[in-house]
Amino acid sequence: MQAPIKIYDTTLRDGTQGEGVSFTVAGKLRVAEKLDQFGIDYIEGGWPGSNPRDMAFFEEAQKLKLKHAKIAAFGSTRRAKLKAEADPQLQLLLDANTPVVTIFGKTWLLHVTEILRTTAEENLKMIEDSVRFLTENGREVIYDAEHFFDGYCDNPEYALQTLEAAKRGGAINLTLCDTNGGKLVSEMNEIVSKVVAHFPDTPIGIHCHNDSGLGVAVSLAGIESGATLVQGTINGVGERNGNANLTTIIPNLVLKMKRVLNCGENLTKLRDLSLFVDEMANRPSDNNAPFVGPASFAHKGGVHADAAAKVKHSYEHIEPELVGNRTRVLVSDMSGRSSVMMKAKEIGVDLDARSPELKDFLAELKELEFKGYGYEAADASFKLLLNRFLKGKKDDFELIGYRVMVGHQTALKRTVSEATVQVKVGDEIHHTVAEATGPVGALDHALRKAISPVFPEIMAVELIDYKVRILESQHGADAIIRVQIESTDGNEIWGTVGASDNIIEATWEALVDSVEYKILLDSEK
Repeated sequence: MQAPIKIYDTTLRDGTQGEGVSFTVAGKLRVAEKLDQFGIDYIEGGWPGSNPRDMAFFEEAQKLKLKHAKIAAFGSTRRAKLKAEADPQLQLLLDANTPVVTIFGKTWLLHVTEILRTTAEENLKMIEDSVRFLTENGREVIYDAEHFFDGYCDNPEYALQTLEAAKRGGAINLTLCDTNGGKLVSEMNEIVSKVVAHFPDTPIGIHCHNDSGLGVAVSLAGIESGATLVQGTINGVGERNGNANLTTIIPNLVLKMKRVLNCGENLTKLRDLSLFVDEMANRPSDNNAPFVGPASFAHKGGVHADAAAKVKHSYEHIEPELVGNRTRVLVSDMSGRSSVMMKAKEIGVDLDARSPELKDFLAELKELEFKGYGYEAADASFKLLLNRFLKGKKDDFELIGYRVMVGHQTALKRTVSEATVQVKVGDEIHHTVAEATGPVGALDHALRKAISPVFPEIMAVELIDYKVRILESQHGADAIIRVQIESTDGNEIWGTVGASDNIIEATWEALVDSVEYKILLDSEK
């Protein structure tokens, strides 16, 4: 029977070294709770003493009521020619009061002699003394062998001696680190197999980086070769090109390699975990992330969509629901009848596949895409388009005209935008004016002010995201501009799109669709 695989998450330590990744103390605590709920075995919280944020985290983390995970503090071996009990950094690791301490030591003689500026023998003592000191003080110690694979390739005998030193000190796990992220799968298989054979009674772990784009692959290879603990980060955040991505490693281990993981029973929550960590890290989610990204099970080409509609697994390597994801159909100028039928069903519109209007709708869709409209992230605009074209739905209001002015008030040191909107609702004309800092806000306020007396439900709509993309930028200032807006009423989120060679006109189109969709939502209810 294969040994269960332990998952060691270092998002809150190694992950924070990635560009653009930042957690508040409160954010780190919430991520730790979420990781525990998911079933992660070890949560590396940071390096005590390296910064005030990590110190504050460890103080607050002692109040967490975790049900499964163990918090680990991270640090290094003692300094050269200094007793372990006298090393202030090791004392800070104890002060963090975590059940687990992970320390790293040097494996590569290049680092020992040129960076630590000490001897090979002293480095072995530093490793053993540090591990033993922490173990004797009641901590479970995981030893991270830094640059292990580079060190092993340079001098395999010495690399193994460093692991033996950690084992003598009492380490519960020896983790091999591909710190430079440069090893190939074949190298990983060969070296890990030899280490596992050398230490038959000691669990071996693997810690990989993604510098060669192989972080996940070499991590899985390490497990295949006998490692029973894998380190990584949620969404692959980390220094340089990132750490091995746990949101890819975990489903591969469970679904493809049939390995036992404590978090395996919670796999349907994987996408939620991924999105939550990105939110706490204040970074955009990766649309193309394997398993958890929105594009993972999205079908755009007509042939693909048709095949997936008939036999889902013909174009999907797993059932999306197993990882909390779903099948999506993207409509574009590549779409055929099957794609539109599937997309219509997905968004709740009943279509007759034999409808003669469907052919005309496809032609219209392709023409709109040619003009710059994109419906892949604008389901609301697509649904409105379907209703207008195939069901003859009339707009809820008619635009008579709008005007936007932008001015700078020097005395007040501010820029002000003013929008005037004139619309016809039924037989009545509504003429309103609104101000905001920018033209988008002014237009949004003026539009809602104009139609809210008849459709009060639109006052619940809030614009939460606004994206601008310039198409065919070689045309310079005359290029077509696509504006995509995300809106919410507090319960649902929807996307709308507009396109024009005028950014204000494109914005207006997306805003109109946003409120039209809210009116449609409420009418359907």
